[in-house]
Amino acid sequence: MRKIDELKTIVNEISDINKAAAVLGWDQETYMPKGGIADRANQMATLSKISHEKFTSEKVGELINESKDELKEEDKNSNDAKLIKVLNRDYQKSVKVPVRLVQEMSKASSVGQQAWSEARTKSDFSVFEPHLKKIVDLRREYAQIFAPYDHIYDSLLDDFEPGLKTADVKDIFDKLRPKQVELIKKISEKEEIDNSFLFNRFDEQKQLDFGVNVITKFGYDWDRGRQDKSAHPFTTNFGIDDVRITTRLESGYLPAGMFGSMHEAGHAMYEQGVSKELARTPLGCGASLAIHESQSRMWENLVGRSLPFWEHFYPELQKVFEEQLGKVKLDDFYRGINKVKPSLIRVEADEATYNMHIMLRLELEIGLMEGSIDIKELPQIWNSRMKEYLGVIPKSDAEGVLQDIHWSMGAIGYFSTYALGNLVSAQLWECINRDISNLNDQIKSGEFSELLGWLRCNVHQHGAKFEPQELVEKITGSKITPEPYMKYLNEKYSRIYDL
Repeated sequence: MRKIDELKTIVNEISDINKAAAVLGWDQETYMPKGGIADRANQMATLSKISHEKFTSEKVGELINESKDELKEEDKNSNDAKLIKVLNRDYQKSVKVPVRLVQEMSKASSVGQQAWSEARTKSDFSVFEPHLKKIVDLRREYAQIFAPYDHIYDSLLDDFEPGLKTADVKDIFDKLRPKQVELIKKISEKEEIDNSFLFNRFDEQKQLDFGVNVITKFGYDWDRGRQDKSAHPFTTNFGIDDVRITTRLESGYLPAGMFGSMHEAGHAMYEQGVSKELARTPLGCGASLAIHESQSRMWENLVGRSLPFWEHFYPELQKVFEEQLGKVKLDDFYRGINKVKPSLIRVEADEATYNMHIMLRLELEIGLMEGSIDIKELPQIWNSRMKEYLGVIPKSDAEGVLQDIHWSMGAIGYFSTYALGNLVSAQLWECINRDISNLNDQIKSGEFSELLGWLRCNVHQHGAKFEPQELVEKITGSKITPEPYMKYLNEKYSRIYDL
């Protein structure tokens, strides 16, 4: 047996353990009874320990080195060569992390998610505060393992965006911020759009059914997935042939569930489109969180908030909610769902202001890791920066510092990927429109197969073979840059607001 085949056998087993843990995580967020949290935390910690010990064994290290020798003459872009490159990178990081820390981080995140959920329900940050302190302390300990570094945040960012540095993200955001601020200022000087019709009573089952119809037409494969409800929408992957999504419905606000389903379907179709040759390996998933977000934000916004999309779907939506939308004209509906107004909730933010939410969170995460922000003061700091950046102030912890689940999961280093994904989506969109000249006509007809096919060919099938910057440059000819996204925003909102 070749050494790489022996290595793959072990890697496949580790993948199975991690996917079993993912099933437990999905159940925790959907159907697990509240009282099961202690047992679930122990189960997750045990699986994390087994996975970590199995991957960081001396045997795996030896097989990686021996496989390198076997593949000396291999094409550097072959599946096997890329697998060894990624395994070596992950192995060199993982062997530095003690099993004790892996278990503690897993347990803290399981308990932390439950505490966050309770704190959010009560709108009381103090319930979550000690758990967040524990999580931040553990993430800081984890980051310090990789010293010396340019910045303590680098290793956390690298877990979600391989190859990217804190300085890279700051540079991208520094170029983006003034342009978005300028656009927001121009829009603020225009007459406010009326979107009151979106705030009505919308039957949740009808919302769910409409969303299912939309994402079915997108190409989400229900034979290899399902949709459930959760407090915070997410996508989880138990394998290329079992990719599940959740959504959050609000009876008093139509866009939440509607666009949430589109967003998560974008994530899921990416995972469903990965080449089966990469299954049960570290390559059998998305390239990074930013590339993942480029897919979800593309389907949610560039497709789902476009005029051609609603020229097709709006008559159907009007039939479903005739009482609420029957007299609302298409143009008014289109303008309403694209209204720009600084708001409190990230997941409901419009495209023009969304990235400001992300930049705020990035600054807070960096401050937490540097130790320049005291966790006790986090709600006050959050509120003051919301006022500074967006001119709005949360009235409660639930609509402020407690609105996102990510920190409770230990996912510090994650947030910047949302904004980076927006930028990548626009870069890809330019290439898609170049290659599919009648794309808008296809969307207007409710036809998405050629768009999904393009994404399958250029993005999805590669899984995690390429680092994010490498993949973006391979497709678009440029690394991640804000220019195409700002061009898209300026053109879109100039038409909507007559700028």
